[in-house]
Amino acid sequence: MGGPRRRYFGTDGIRGVVGEDLTPELVEKIGRAATLWARKPAQRDKGSDPAHVLIGRDTRASGPELEAALARGIVSAGGTALLAGVLPTPAVALLAEDLGAVVSASHNPPEYNGVKLFAGDGRKLSDEEQEEVEALLEARSENGGAIRAVDDARERYLHHVLERFGSDLSGLRIVVDCANGAFSDLAPGALAELGAQVQAIGVDPDGTNINVGCGATDLVALSHKVVETGSDLGVAFDGDGDRMLAVDEHGKALDGDQILAILALSLGVDVVAVTVMTNLGFHRLMGENAIRVVTTPVGDRYVVEALRRESALLGGEQSGHVVWLGAHVAGDGLAAALLLCRSLAGRTVSEAAAVLTHYPQAKKNIRVRHREIPRAILDEADRLTDKLGERGRVLVRPSGTEPVVRVLAEAETQEEAEHLCASIAALVARELG
Repeated sequence: MGGPRRRYFGTDGIRGVVGEDLTPELVEKIGRAATLWARKPAQRDKGSDPAHVLIGRDTRASGPELEAALARGIVSAGGTALLAGVLPTPAVALLAEDLGAVVSASHNPPEYNGVKLFAGDGRKLSDEEQEEVEALLEARSENGGAIRAVDDARERYLHHVLERFGSDLSGLRIVVDCANGAFSDLAPGALAELGAQVQAIGVDPDGTNINVGCGATDLVALSHKVVETGSDLGVAFDGDGDRMLAVDEHGKALDGDQILAILALSLGVDVVAVTVMTNLGFHRLMGENAIRVVTTPVGDRYVVEALRRESALLGGEQSGHVVWLGAHVAGDGLAAALLLCRSLAGRTVSEAAAVLTHYPQAKKNIRVRHREIPRAILDEADRLTDKLGERGRVLVRPSGTEPVVRVLAEAETQEEAEHLCASIAALVARELG
């Protein structure tokens, strides 16, 4: 299997444990390389010179130091670093000028951090563009740039999202979990402004508690709070705000497939883009409603690339990325939550989610020494998938952000899915563990 030639960029930017895989020195190089890339003749015609790079970050304790390192790199390449402070990733994508950069490790634990890069049109850099940036990591530059603070980024972002995605939420009782992340002091107020009765949790970031027992990676607290308060639904973001998952009025979790199914039927689209992780039940439902499904590799940037290529509007991932290019340029947790609320149309969340019947799934993450998957394992997964036919599938893929290999099995019964998953996981562990 031919892997990417990139050394540092993974599925979603550059990411690692701070002080080990990710250092201020590396982040400074990233800032310099990205700015030099943006100032190349082929790119300079599309924006300003010097390049203006909008920088946002989440609430991790390592954020300010890495933000400063990124800015130093930008300035050394003659660019202007625009510091917006704590700002959700989708806000940076929406407001980016020549480049946007986010210091964040998304849904990962607090000890991680990373850098995500956006082009001036709000899209994440393609594989080829990431390779071009990596090729400039050791480039030298002593051009003098500048650093400027940006004070109105949050207001401009909220104005856009509320105007384009908002609806009357009067009477709707919502619990919102902000993962102690970038949406902590933005999302609850935005929902209340639209008339919702809001209970907020995960809104006390201290630099060490982002994504810890809260947010889209852990819905337990949200589920309990929804039931305890008798709320209509709960929504949860990840640390940088580009993902959203939900729970219904009974505290039962909805994954991204269910949310996307509700939106696809409500918004009346004829094409939707998803990744290889999307449940087979979603594909069956879309087929029954004459909605064409485009399947991409895992990663919201591949979903966005497919939507642009197909001139389509709606896409997403099982993990909670939801993209609506009708009024945005990237996945946005708050925008997705507002679309979900609008799509209920008087129904309860459980009633709306009932449109999708899941195939049973079993998943395992196997920690490995290296992520290159041997051909024999891929061939065995293909053999099992061929044997299942339309009754299920087996998928094996390396994580783009962690030293793990992910195994997914789907079948008509949970027992069969678990058996298939366990057999491939054992093979992966034996060969790579």
